[in-house]
Amino acid sequence: MTANNNETTKKHQTDDTMLIHSGRDPMSHHGALNIPPYQVSTIAFPTTEAFETDMDIPAGDALSYGMHGSPTTHALEDAICQLEQGYRTRLCCSGLTAAVAPLLCYLSAGDHLLMTDSSYTPTKNFCISMLKRMGIEVSWFDPLAGKNVCENIQDNTKAIFLESPGSWVFEVQDVPAIVKIAKQHNIMTFMDNTWSSPLYFKPLQFGVDVSIQAVTKYLAGHSDLMMGAVTTTEEHYPALREGWSHLGLCAAPYDSFLTLRGMRTLSVRMKKHWENALHLAEWLSSRPEVKQVMYPPLPSSAGHDLWKRDFTGASGLLSFVMHRSFSAPGNIGIMADKLQYFTIGHSWGGCNSMIIPCNAMLQRSTNQQMFNTIQNCSLIRIHAGLESVEDLIDDLSNAFSRLKQV
Repeated sequence: MTANNNETTKKHQTDDTMLIHSGRDPMSHHGALNIPPYQVSTIAFPTTEAFETDMDIPAGDALSYGMHGSPTTHALEDAICQLEQGYRTRLCCSGLTAAVAPLLCYLSAGDHLLMTDSSYTPTKNFCISMLKRMGIEVSWFDPLAGKNVCENIQDNTKAIFLESPGSWVFEVQDVPAIVKIAKQHNIMTFMDNTWSSPLYFKPLQFGVDVSIQAVTKYLAGHSDLMMGAVTTTEEHYPALREGWSHLGLCAAPYDSFLTLRGMRTLSVRMKKHWENALHLAEWLSSRPEVKQVMYPPLPSSAGHDLWKRDFTGASGLLSFVMHRSFSAPGNIGIMADKLQYFTIGHSWGGCNSMIIPCNAMLQRSTNQQMFNTIQNCSLIRIHAGLESVEDLIDDLSNAFSRLKQV
């Protein structure tokens, strides 16, 4: 009962075509065009010989037990792996798990992890608490360091963790330069690539060893499930597979079914998210209430030239800083609480637009220039959904008008 392994992957497909056809094998599922959710824990074997043979196959590489995968989860792993252009993908129950599990799979006591200071706050918190408790040293580097990241490398540095663009203020990192330095020092590289999805940036093609996705966001795309994915090169897959098995990580079959369905429209959804976000970013840049807009496609954003060089598109997530005169306590609530189309809440990547204040979640120890920009100012993050951008602009315009009435 061996899992799919991408040996029959068609060559020279564009991503648009691959997203429609990947993870599908109708003739293996009674002609069903969309693979059904195999809601299963126990796998039956026809003979004891088949059972004993399966015991020799590494967990996750065969259909042996529900925790190790099902036809549905294997199909999704194959689809994501094709989009990533990697060797193998493993799924888990959340984006945070996908970010921290590789740290447990590859790092040991006495190792040093060098992590971008712009990474997702819960990932940072895991490193600060659990990794340090396990005897793994962690330090932070300026996300704009580029090749100068070499100044932070220690004799025991085992891995460098990137996230580009970074959470909250969206600095773009020079991934090729950092990877080059890492390879010179025999150091692994991990990258959280959730912002752009592997549609617009493929970390493994830039030399990164481990690509991380919060599938909850754009790949699933409809704000109704939790999932993460990790894709590796052939060289680094065995350690990931072993760690995945020991940690008991898995993803739900029905959530995998929904994600496969969501991925079919990833390309058309992402184009609309990008288009709406760019319109909003340009409009926000013209507003007197706004001090700065942080969105990589804008020439004024940190790392814009790197985004233009390395990425083939952008997502709908951006931040902006209010001028100090509009940042009095309570002003964000006055502006945001009565928004009609922007929902206040965690997460993003779904069809609807989102908004949250960010200051309390911004934890940084480098890039003091950025902190000087937002000091005593309100930092707000928005996700541009799939609504009419004219309606979104009208909604925000009304919100700014409420501030002027205070």
